[in-house]
Amino acid sequence: MLKTKTENHRSLRRKEIASDITIAGGGLAGVCCAITAARSGLSVALVQDRPVLGGNASSEVRLWALGATSHMGNNNRWAREGGVIDEIMVENLHRNPEGNPVIFDALLLEKVSEEANISLYLNTAVYSLSKSDAQTISSITAFNSQNSTRYHFKSPFFCDATGDGIVGFLAGAAFRIGAEKREEFGELFAPNSEYGELLGHSIFFYSRDTGKPVRYVPPSFALQDITQIPRFRNFNSKDHGCKLWWIEWGGRLDTIHDTETIKWELWKIVYGVWDYIKNSAEFPDAVNHTLDWVGLIPGKRESRRFEGDYMLRQQDIIERQDFNDAVSYGGWSIDLHPADGVYSPQPGCNQWHSKGVYQIPWRCLYSRNIRNMFLAGRIISSSHVAFGSTRVMTTCAHAAQAVGVGAAICLKYGLNPNELQNGKPLEYLQRDLLRMGQFIPRKRLEDPEDLVKEAIIKATSCFVLDELRDDGSLYPLKDSMAMMIPCDKGNLPSFSFLVDANASTDFIVELRTSSQPDHQTPDVLLERYAFHLNPGISIPIHISCEHHFEQRHYLYVCLMHNENIAVHGSDQRITGILSLFNQYDIIHHRQHAQNPPEGIGVETFEFWTPRRRPNGKNFHIKIEPAIATFGPNNLTNGIQRPTYHPNAWIAASSDKNPTLELHWNMPQSIREVVLSFDTDFDHPMETVQMGHSECDIPYCIRSFRIKDSNGRLIHETLDNHQTIQRIVWDHPIVSDILIFEFDHPSPLIPSALFEIRCYK
Repeated sequence: MLKTKTENHRSLRRKEIASDITIAGGGLAGVCCAITAARSGLSVALVQDRPVLGGNASSEVRLWALGATSHMGNNNRWAREGGVIDEIMVENLHRNPEGNPVIFDALLLEKVSEEANISLYLNTAVYSLSKSDAQTISSITAFNSQNSTRYHFKSPFFCDATGDGIVGFLAGAAFRIGAEKREEFGELFAPNSEYGELLGHSIFFYSRDTGKPVRYVPPSFALQDITQIPRFRNFNSKDHGCKLWWIEWGGRLDTIHDTETIKWELWKIVYGVWDYIKNSAEFPDAVNHTLDWVGLIPGKRESRRFEGDYMLRQQDIIERQDFNDAVSYGGWSIDLHPADGVYSPQPGCNQWHSKGVYQIPWRCLYSRNIRNMFLAGRIISSSHVAFGSTRVMTTCAHAAQAVGVGAAICLKYGLNPNELQNGKPLEYLQRDLLRMGQFIPRKRLEDPEDLVKEAIIKATSCFVLDELRDDGSLYPLKDSMAMMIPCDKGNLPSFSFLVDANASTDFIVELRTSSQPDHQTPDVLLERYAFHLNPGISIPIHISCEHHFEQRHYLYVCLMHNENIAVHGSDQRITGILSLFNQYDIIHHRQHAQNPPEGIGVETFEFWTPRRRPNGKNFHIKIEPAIATFGPNNLTNGIQRPTYHPNAWIAASSDKNPTLELHWNMPQSIREVVLSFDTDFDHPMETVQMGHSECDIPYCIRSFRIKDSNGRLIHETLDNHQTIQRIVWDHPIVSDILIFEFDHPSPLIPSALFEIRCYK
């Protein structure tokens, strides 16, 4: 029988949740922090106030996830972030090369749900907390509006990855909003009040061709006068989604408490823009288009930034400062936007790059005055100017992975986050990050537990770079083109290649290198050669250089812009060898370069960038003496990607069964093997909208076998597409030899491996 009940007062259902770490915020930073912490052995409560994971990368906002690769638009070669975020990005490419944001949602949910150590709480918003003393959080309280339940999360450690920093704010953690004055950190790019001190929010929209005429009646709140937007003529019927990132506003307001006001203004703009596209008669090709989707929440760029024991500065990015406690890196430009956003007459952004990636220290990833609170995402400890670079999503995710590992070390050894700055705890932190594929610039994995350090490695073959074959194609030099050639210490080789000339012309070739071995900006001219060519085909060009390198370094063979010249191409692709292009500016008669105004503390240099596959093939080149730098010794150098060198063992293309053998002087008990493959860290793998020409990276070894000393097959993989493969046996393999047989990815791409490790 139905019973009714009345009371003067009722309380919400309450649940107590205990875990090793509570992570508030389920964007890419929170997700990667949670997965990393869980895989490091911690029990994790992941608290997310939205119905999906991913934050700005989710289907609710639909911004492409990106980081140091910067759409391949800077000189940061092989810069895509490693570890868990790499695993996610590679898997998304494999399943979702079209860039469907809903598929990416499901992938993130899958990755989190597969971790037994993670308890996920969606639609659950933090609103209160308790402290055991002034510096220590004891619990946080959150409410789930879907199941009308109040959760009480208790942990020894908390991580704020919420974007607005709600946990840190409630806890009393030191934070900042707005831009520092130029004088505080000596940052010459610090904005003035006219430009504004905060980046605004954005809302995107998608349109769709229905195949028949569609009329559009705008809502009454839509922007009536499109000319209020100074750049309104940049709108068109083809761009939608995050290509319209510059539909931005709110930088003059409180970007936390005024978010609803900002959202309504952005809706006004979006619906007004669509009214302009549909009803202005300037876009007849939009007659069949309908407005398919408009974001319901804005994508936030900036609000609070919390203070750690160090605040990253502009100079740290531009000068690429070395930090003893480096645990992550960035490489996006210092990207600041006018506070007036879409209503500003200024360009939508000012982007200034460094010559290579920069380090992010551990001291930026925890609160300086709340001793058990980590920082992750865009709220980490940085100045407003440095934040312009660190704020992008895969950079945030990469640094958050360091928090996941750091929390596990803190719990294991009874430490607070600020006690991981140096000594053995820092050594363990960096070692464990490097083990999981977390690239840290200028750091190598030193792993005393790796049994391969004691083995003799034998290879059936090693690639020798003597020629990239002529495939019969031609590359007109509408832009300057270069080949990155890895050279060992000593005298440089000579080079020969073929060109076609359609007129009498002077042809310039330059040999360049980089001023520092760990960045890929060809800013040092070694030699410049001039050739006068008469019309002809297959004209041989020969280059000899008297220079030598004191250490391993990349050489850039640069064929300078000449529209009367075409160079012979090659369809061979080799790990660690790239063709680059420097776009020629016909209007200004110069190479594409970063040319900052004086006095902002940013360097001038040229951009030499790859082109996306299937474009961007290499050019045919012969090298004498041949470069033999691709041996198995690279497998134990502690670097899992190309940097100043390919850092890879590469098999000879002619080797039909490329094989590595590990030999020990006595039988070893081996429980785990880790292999690191080439998934082209130069490819940005944008998660939405861009679309990709392939679902798997052509350099990556797909099939391999492992055998013991008796030739017995103990493992086989037939469909690999991931960067790192961990093979763990239920019972240890006891053998004095392990044999690894690989299949070439294709006839044009030889097998390549960055690292192999074995553990008891």
